[in-house]
Amino acid sequence: MEKRKYPDHPLVGVGAVIIGGERVILIRRGKEPGYGRWSIPGGAVKLGESLREALTREVREETGLEVTVGLMIEVLDRIVKDNGGRVAYHYVLIDYVCSVCGGQLAPDTDALDVCWVRKEEIGFFDLPEITRAVIEKAWKIDKNN
Repeated sequence: MEKRKYPDHPLVGVGAVIIGGERVILIRRGKEPGYGRWSIPGGAVKLGESLREALTREVREETGLEVTVGLMIEVLDRIVKDNGGRVAYHYVLIDYVCSVCGGQLAPDTDALDVCWVRKEEIGFFDLPEITRAVIEKAWKIDKNN
């Protein structure tokens, strides 16, 4: 397995913005980076997995749900440095719009909590600005399809 903390190179990760009308699924992270913080479901791509395979696996591991992967929303960097300025984590993230096609919503092995959040409730969650922007973009994409 690749070294995630203090990696030798950036790792590829995927994120799912799971839309259901005017709601989106958020998870409370059960692993670093960001342990305990709210986020969209997702994680690292394993060797030999396609992006879509990795995304469906990660969503299942974090939410118990099966999803249909739709359009790509954004490609971005997630770089976390330690107090000394050294890169502790570096992911290149590819986020997709997704919709639920099966399963039962419940935190699974990689999440502390999971919930549907209404559009007007997003402000109550401590999300990074880029995550909020990706969610907004996903709602626009979903509305146009």
